[in-house]
Amino acid sequence: MSRVGKAPITLADKVTVTVSAANEVTVKGPKGELKQVVDRDLKVEVADGKVTITRPTDQIRHRALHGLTRALLANMVEGVTNGYTKTLELVGVGYRAAVAGQQLDMSLGYSHNIILNLPPEVKATATMEKGQPPRVVLESIDKQLVGQVAAKIRSLRKPEPYKGKGVRFAGEIVRRKAGKTAGK
Repeated sequence: MSRVGKAPITLADKVTVTVSAANEVTVKGPKGELKQVVDRDLKVEVADGKVTITRPTDQIRHRALHGLTRALLANMVEGVTNGYTKTLELVGVGYRAAVAGQQLDMSLGYSHNIILNLPPEVKATATMEKGQPPRVVLESIDKQLVGQVAAKIRSLRKPEPYKGKGVRFAGEIVRRKAGKTAGK
């Protein structure tokens, strides 16, 4: 039995979970509402403030989906109660970020600024403090979406190993290389 899949999901006070006939799970909470279609073989049951997922057989496919479905639903419950944040740091001389509505305008050392349109579910804030690299904080109730947007921003200028310049996640450790040594 899957250790992840058999663990029940405990619901907070203001969170409601409903399962439709088409096996679509809807999670509503104080921060919003998320929907996820669950495989038709798995059964999702809501009782006594707990959500349990059961599988019909021990096939490899069912075992894999069992843990995956439980993890996805647990992330949805966590998202509608607390939400998710990702913080990115822009390390480099002249690197800047500004947010105007749903557009993130970044100067990352290229000849032009990069303007990124953010999905409506993601809120972004840019802060610049003296002595600290500029930071971009992304907030959303959808864990996958906030991670995907953060990865897209990081891919625009990945941290390089010699000087450590680039866009990195807060707390990320960049392995540094020594670089060239002088000749004889």
